[in-house]
Amino acid sequence: MANIPMPYIEESSERIICLNGEVNDYMSASIVSQLLWLESDTPEKPITMYINSPGGSVTSGMAIYDTMTYIKSPVSTVCIGGAASMAAILLAGGEAGKRFSLPHSSIMIHQPLGGTRGQASDIMIYANQIQKTREQSNKIMQYHLNKAKGHDKYTLEEINDLMERDKYLTPEEALDLGVIDEILTKRTEPESEKKEGQSDAPKTD
Repeated sequence: MANIPMPYIEESSERIICLNGEVNDYMSASIVSQLLWLESDTPEKPITMYINSPGGSVTSGMAIYDTMTYIKSPVSTVCIGGAASMAAILLAGGEAGKRFSLPHSSIMIHQPLGGTRGQASDIMIYANQIQKTREQSNKIMQYHLNKAKGHDKYTLEEINDLMERDKYLTPEEALDLGVIDEILTKRTEPESEKKEGQSDAPKTD
């Protein structure tokens, strides 16, 4: 716990993680630490991750994604404000049926970006790595979008076309595509007081 930034500690006690701002090595280390700590505390209890991020480093984001899928605790994701680029992959990578967005959020998906300078051979090496990263990201999105639909709706070629350029999505469009499972409008009463058949915001207890 000593290395977890102070703003996250109180939220962690409620099994809530806030992913705010650019995805970088520092943020990734903090989020991964929280995920692992919460799993070790109570493995069977779900974790809710609120996301408001323009994206950032793919390697830092993949560290978070891999930890989300590695731990036993199911991780629910909620877009609050915006989730773009790598952050959109993390949003889509939440527990099936537990990926949410608030009604006025914005979600943007695209292929990885990058640039480099140097000798031609070095540029070719970098370009090959960017292509591998693109293929990896597209396969992740294909898996989660098809899982949301319950069948293989999207081919990898269709995902490649979908993420070729910046694609901005409303929550309704993200729901139709399979990036999220539900749009939340109001947190309702506790689970014990809910009427049968009611939908609720994600709970962490």
